Formats: sequence, C-alpha cells, structure tokens
Amino acid sequence: TVVLPGALLLLAAAPVKPAPSLGKAEAACRANETGPALLVAVTGLKDRKGLVRAELYPDNDADFLADDAALVNAGKLFRRADLELPASGPVLLCLRVPAAGRYSLSVLHDRNRNLKWDKLSDGLGFGGNPKLGWSKPSAASASVVVGVGPTRTEVVMNYLSGLKYRPLERP
Repeated sequence: TVVLPGALLLLAAAPVKPAPSLGKAEAACRANETGPALLVAVTGLKDRKGLVRAELYPDNDADFLADDAALVNAGKLFRRADLELPASGPVLLCLRVPAAGRYSLSVLHDRNRNLKWDKLSDGLGFGGNPKLGWSKPSAASASVVVGVGPTRTEVVMNYLSGLKYRPLERP
C-alpha cells in the first residue's frame, strides 16, 4: 500500500478524545526531579477514601478548568496527576511543567473514585487557597508560580458545609 503524505497529516491531526490519562505522561515526575515541577502538598482531607487528582492549566480564565481534550487539541498546557490516598502520612503529588512560570491549579478529593466532582461529598482545592463561593475561582486567584526546579505549594481542601465550601473545622 502507498500512503500519501497528506493522509499522514490527516492522521496526525486527528483530535484527541477526553480520557482519564490525558496529561498524565507529560506531568509524570522523574525520581529526584530537578527540572521545573510543582510539588503539591494536599492538607485538610476529610478522610483517606478514594484518590486525589491535581490538574494544572494555563493561567487565564478562558482556559482554567476547561475541557482537557480541548486544551490538548489546541496545543495548550494541561497536566494531570492522580494519587491513591495513602492510609496515613503526607499527601504529595508532583506535576512536571515545560518551563518556569505561572499556572492555575485545581485539586479534587475524589472520594468514590469516579473521576468526577460530586458536589455533595468530594473536596476541592486550588492553588493560592482562595475562599470559595458558588462559582469557580478566577485563574489568578488559583495560580501558583513554578520556578526552574521543583517548587512546593500547599493546597487546603474544601468540602460542602452548610451552604458553603470551606476547609473542615478542626477542634
């Protein structure tokens, strides 16, 4: 069979479909990572059920929390890391980035592992730990700055409590 160069271009341009694995290979940190990466320490968890998912977006309102496949298809940054919650100890995720800079970050505590946000039971957190209302925070308020090497940030989880999403109250 003969494959025409134009046919190869069409195959290469085939759109990426949404999938739980999108952005994971690009985000995977190497052992002893030295390049630009974000180390996300997750605190304030309701429990150790399920998993935590961190996602990194371009730092602008149009792209923040946009569909992962749409971002990838447009050639825009999207990184994702999932971590099964350990029974105890610190919860730390690592996301590699292409360069030092400002990015917007979201973290989901997916308590039932369905890879979707369940507003009544799952927790949410964002870079910069903005106070949450009923709409998504701005990209700027959820942003983090990543340096030329691994950069640590802490995200405090928020859960529905009464009519608001807020960190759990500790006695």
